[in-house]
Amino acid sequence: MQTAKKDIRTLSKEELRDFFVSQGDKAFRGNQVYEWLWSKGAHHFDDMTNLSKENRVMLEEYFVINHIKVDTMQHSEDGTIKNAVRLHDGLIVESVLIPTETRTTACVSSQVGCSLDCNFCATARLKRMRNLAPDEIYDQVVAIDQESRLYHDRPLSNIVFMGMGEPLMNYNNVIKAIEKITSDEGLGMSPKRITVSTSGVSKMIKKMADDEVKFKLAVSLHSAIEETRNRIMPFTKSFPLTELREALEYWYRKTKSKITYEYVVWKGINDDKKAIDALVKFCKYVPCKVNLIEYNPIDDGEFQQADSSVTDAYIKALESAGIVAKVRRSRGKDIDAACGQLANKS
Repeated sequence: MQTAKKDIRTLSKEELRDFFVSQGDKAFRGNQVYEWLWSKGAHHFDDMTNLSKENRVMLEEYFVINHIKVDTMQHSEDGTIKNAVRLHDGLIVESVLIPTETRTTACVSSQVGCSLDCNFCATARLKRMRNLAPDEIYDQVVAIDQESRLYHDRPLSNIVFMGMGEPLMNYNNVIKAIEKITSDEGLGMSPKRITVSTSGVSKMIKKMADDEVKFKLAVSLHSAIEETRNRIMPFTKSFPLTELREALEYWYRKTKSKITYEYVVWKGINDDKKAIDALVKFCKYVPCKVNLIEYNPIDDGEFQQADSSVTDAYIKALESAGIVAKVRRSRGKDIDAACGQLANKS
């Protein structure tokens, strides 16, 4: 009985070199294959034109390339593109290309479904089926970079881990993907152009600081009042605000990197003076900036966008306290590509 072929992209360059030597070939062939897999994004062994036919047949015999496939692509009237990405086992995740005048940003997924239970997010209603492998995360970025060049005539400039899933619950694979994305042998992107967004998994924020990561950190906060936060994001009972604050102070001490708080204002939930004062106080603990995000309804009435006067009150209070704050308008709402809307309706 034939054993299942191994996904070749789980091998390091050294392991590829060793494989060729074990087959009585030259070690440098491993370097060539590695370049095809990562820098050149080859989907098939036949694409590797500087290898002999025999080499390509041999690779086919031992390995597979578990490449993603963009199943459907939806274009928003504002230029946003949403990809439904089919994985090698048939599962689907979504990723988004968000263009502005000056940049194009890839919003990528890290899990199929999500480990968490935020009540306002469509993705959280899908159970977490599995973590994405590093190459599956990397492939989403490659696909969006190609779309950015094709439709917007420029390479991808930024990446945010704000798609489906909680990135810190798939920490090792996310870190490996970012290493490949930032490596000269991969996409060569600066880590300063990458933001990893978490719902506040305190112990993993500390681990990132200890690992001396170079990318930016965003935290989906949505309330600086414990009771409110627990109501809208029930899992945060395990990660109380005091613990989150301590982890963020630790992060800043170690990295000197400013934190971004992502914050949606909802009617009747966090739209009063008490909520505003609590956020201003929380923001004073660690150097930060605040993105107030427009809410995108997900079919039910419990969560509704607060009046713009409330958003203005937040901005005024934050700016008076010397905290940078801006309103982030949602992109791609007409194709369910905006924040909190990724739910594989396709």
